[in-house]
Amino acid sequence: MTKVRIDPVQALRGSLHPPPDKSISHRCALVATMTMDPVLVRNYLDAGDTNATLDAVRSVGAVVENRPDELVIRGTGLRAAAEADAPIDVRNAGTLMRLLPGWLAGQPVGLQWTIDGDASIRRRPVDRIAAPLRAMGGRVEATDGRYPPFTVYGSTLHGIEYDLPVASAQVKSCAMLAALVASGETSIHEPHPTRDHTERLLMRAGVPVRREGTRVIVPSVDELELDDVTVPGDLSSAAFFIAAGVLVPGSRLMVDRVGVNWTRLGFLRVLDRMGAIVIGDLEPEGAPPGPEEPVSDLDIAAGPLEGTTVEPDEVPLAIDELPLIALVGCFAEGETVVRGANELRFKESDRIAGVVDGLRGLGADIEATEDGFAVRGTGGLRGGVIDSRGDHRLAMLGAVAGLASQEGVEVVGMDAAAVSYPGFPDDLAALV
Repeated sequence: MTKVRIDPVQALRGSLHPPPDKSISHRCALVATMTMDPVLVRNYLDAGDTNATLDAVRSVGAVVENRPDELVIRGTGLRAAAEADAPIDVRNAGTLMRLLPGWLAGQPVGLQWTIDGDASIRRRPVDRIAAPLRAMGGRVEATDGRYPPFTVYGSTLHGIEYDLPVASAQVKSCAMLAALVASGETSIHEPHPTRDHTERLLMRAGVPVRREGTRVIVPSVDELELDDVTVPGDLSSAAFFIAAGVLVPGSRLMVDRVGVNWTRLGFLRVLDRMGAIVIGDLEPEGAPPGPEEPVSDLDIAAGPLEGTTVEPDEVPLAIDELPLIALVGCFAEGETVVRGANELRFKESDRIAGVVDGLRGLGADIEATEDGFAVRGTGGLRGGVIDSRGDHRLAMLGAVAGLASQEGVEVVGMDAAAVSYPGFPDDLAALV
């Protein structure tokens, strides 16, 4: 593991070109594989997680041609995935682990695929995707009933009405991909809104996806037809620099051409009520999904910060940025509380424990709760050492903390950032 020391700075200035969106890159590769005609994907994320997805689609029969700044993916068609020669290694990619089985479960009877990954993946339960797939007639067999490695068997699927027990874009997307190859319609109820990238991409591919209140309805289709796709900048990656721009006094940053889909703006809405200044052409909250992903430039500046409470219905739309809310809370006046975020315990690491232990070691007044954390703002952080625990988001959290701290922060395992943001060290150096 690499150890990197991040010293405090006086101000951050300049423009940031965030990396391509990780969530959308995964989905583009998977949906393109389900088509028959070649699909051109521009601005695909070149990182550990998304490259695992390209290897996975190759293993089931897709041909991926790498070109400068773009890919051409020649898929198998919707119902003609090939059986892999070996277990599909998703490495550290939880999105891939949860989405790919939805499509594979509806492939011809007699085929099977085993899905495995690294040590952190083997600790992440798959029972939440197995439940809807089994209800649709699918067959999934997991280690100890709920962990990778697990095997997905080709089955004859049928549409269902399914209530998600926990709001999860990944579980919803798994069921949506299965619905494409099932008979009839599948209706999925969300307790709270989640990311709608799968809905938008399927609409672009010609699927008449409908939203009726809290339900997403997906019919069976014969084929997908996807035009060229351009992946926007990743707001979840840009969020680390947005937080830095808010925390380091005197900073002024521009974030260029980033995705501003309203189902990804939870972090910005929380920052806004804490007193941060983020200006951009943001998609209105609650906007119905269309086939295009909205993008905008963002202007970020620091301002006086106040604590806030993040309620459970806000969590799905800010799930990846919740560690940054804890960090911002350290610098805010009053208390910042996050509730209903138990899902954080099942990420690349137990992020509740990682955030609480990591920030406390830097001088934060923070404590864990069963489903989140509470931070009492002290006006800043002393500094010290933080362990990424192999989690890319904890690594980058530590770096941002170092920029705004009094004494600097040594990040143990900074190399974990390459899973989603290989250019993070270079972008950090350019803004400093």
